[in-house]
Amino acid sequence: MALATCLCSISAEAQVLTGDMPPPVGAEVPAPGAATGKRVYAPADFARFAPKTAYDMLTQVPGFTIHSAGQERGLGQASENVLIDGKRIANKSGGAVDELQRIAAGNVDRIEIVDAASLGIAGLSGEVANVVLSEKRTSSGQFEWHPDIRAHYSKPNLFRGSVSYSGKTGWLDYTLSVKDQTGRGAFGGPIVITDAMGAVTERRQQRYHSESDLVTFQTKLGIDGPGSSVGNLTLAYTPYWAPEFVHDVRTPVSGPVDDRLTRQTLDGYYVDFNGDYTFALGPGRLKLIGLRHFDHEPIDTRQIDRFPSGAPDQGIRFLRDSRIAETVGRVEYAWKGGKNDWELSLERAYNSLDQRGALFTLGTDGEFDPVNFPQGSGHVVETRYESIVTWSRPLSDKVDLQVDGGGEISKLARVDGDVKPRHFLRPKGSVTLGWQPNDQWELSVKLRRRVGQISFYDFLAQPNLQQERENSGNPDLVPPQSWEVEAEAGKTLGPWGKTRLRLYAHFIEDIIDIIPVVAADGSEGEAVGNLPQAKRLGFEWTSTFQFDPIGWKGAKLDLTAQVEHSSVRDPLSGETRPISNNLLRNISADFRYDIPMSDWATGFGASHFRQTKGYYLTEIDNSWEGPAFDYLYVENKDVFGLTVRAQVANLLNARHRFERTVYDGRRLRDPVLYNQANNQLIGPIFSILVKGNF
Repeated sequence: MALATCLCSISAEAQVLTGDMPPPVGAEVPAPGAATGKRVYAPADFARFAPKTAYDMLTQVPGFTIHSAGQERGLGQASENVLIDGKRIANKSGGAVDELQRIAAGNVDRIEIVDAASLGIAGLSGEVANVVLSEKRTSSGQFEWHPDIRAHYSKPNLFRGSVSYSGKTGWLDYTLSVKDQTGRGAFGGPIVITDAMGAVTERRQQRYHSESDLVTFQTKLGIDGPGSSVGNLTLAYTPYWAPEFVHDVRTPVSGPVDDRLTRQTLDGYYVDFNGDYTFALGPGRLKLIGLRHFDHEPIDTRQIDRFPSGAPDQGIRFLRDSRIAETVGRVEYAWKGGKNDWELSLERAYNSLDQRGALFTLGTDGEFDPVNFPQGSGHVVETRYESIVTWSRPLSDKVDLQVDGGGEISKLARVDGDVKPRHFLRPKGSVTLGWQPNDQWELSVKLRRRVGQISFYDFLAQPNLQQERENSGNPDLVPPQSWEVEAEAGKTLGPWGKTRLRLYAHFIEDIIDIIPVVAADGSEGEAVGNLPQAKRLGFEWTSTFQFDPIGWKGAKLDLTAQVEHSSVRDPLSGETRPISNNLLRNISADFRYDIPMSDWATGFGASHFRQTKGYYLTEIDNSWEGPAFDYLYVENKDVFGLTVRAQVANLLNARHRFERTVYDGRRLRDPVLYNQANNQLIGPIFSILVKGNF
């Protein structure tokens, strides 16, 4: 149907800012070939921030929120609201946002904020940033070093940072980069266990810390020619290490003291190959895209209980050796007929998970003995074909319309079991309308039919040793589908800044949540599965306020607030409750002051995040850190040509909180077994940021 529609349509047809001047809010100029206008920011608009990369510039655009690429099925439609030279970066290894961190600020010609409906790129809605690079780019390098040290529990994080170099020789562009995305997590303190009546039955002292190191070595090549053809090739190799350590000393009111140690090691790697080539063909241009991702993810988790009383040690061990692969081939053909922009896309994706899981218990001789655990191993594959045709055109000098439609055919199978393959046919598409009534307002409305993503891990059993909970595998899991309505309005406030509001409503079929299962022997269990229907309603408000109009030059405030309400019918009670572990609210405020006539800046901010409770069949839990996280920094933008920032976070003592109610069987049917309350110290976090160009 998409191909027929396509064939029928063919036949149918620099000023530097010092802080003494009010920062610009973007010039309004008409978009070439599009109805809706756009805001344009020149490099001079960001000079007061002394940006080193294109990403540094983009993060300072007033009222704009970067949405990184989501984990969509295959390459599919665009979800990242950032373009480079008007083109979507179609890969799954960082996208445009990651690439902008490797582009020197001096190679940026301008940043355009445009309405998605005017672009002819399926999947986008609302405001989109198009980073336009200079035609006369120079060879350059950039680096960033961002270590941090926590006051308590964690090891220092000394190696986080990146270095890259970009150049051009004849018809070849190249970028070489190394990026270390290290991370640290740590907290410690008391845990109180109470019975159903609130009486204390046990006290614990816990210490948790994790140290992750993920290093990406990447080479990106750009080919210009022959003729008007262009191509890109990205090769990346990423080894990673992610150990975790949890130590509990458990002191019950009566009974022996339990010293529990849980260690997890994860030493793996993944490789990515992304390539595309675009050339003229007939009335339009054909783009060929290929992607290959492979991830080797071996996890070893050991949990041992030792008793000072002299009782025998107890322990359990879970080994999971996983190999994850994805191969995508995609073809896009785009052409223009009068005021109409057309694109036809065809995609084939093959995804697989090969997991070998093993379970052991600690024997009296101190060695781990294997336990029968066939449900922890399996090989899950999905083959999917998708076709989408997209039509875009301006309806007037103020209104743009984009319509895309098509569908996907997929086969989902366990190739090493006796479960028959399942076949699916799912329609998908969207209608987006963009309207700019004047140079102060931009509005858009989008209706979309979407097919969501699933984790192949949920097809197989995944025990959680620390929570003493096992999720059984579910071979009947299917991807969720949803009708999604979104409306977005943005208003330029002149010298005061910019504000934007997004409203959304998602009506979901086959929502993924926790469902009850009964084993062959009649025992009750739980697994990740599908519930019939659910909905999400929410809003996201983003604003930038400049204080120059009141005489406070160089000061600005960025505010973001997202609040969401969700509901699903509980599989045990039949009553309506929130979706498990769904966003509840996310609020942040960030203030920055670039001191006029100097290289100094300072800033502070705070954020608050909460999610809904996790509803399992034998327990209900909730975790958060807060009530709010804060930070304070001082920055100098010219220390021998470098930007140097010193920052301290969590001065208000946000703590790690976890609450849990565990039942002696099914919740709502069986009595409470115990309640758990964690209130644990995180402490201040000190960091240094040094970045520059070479």
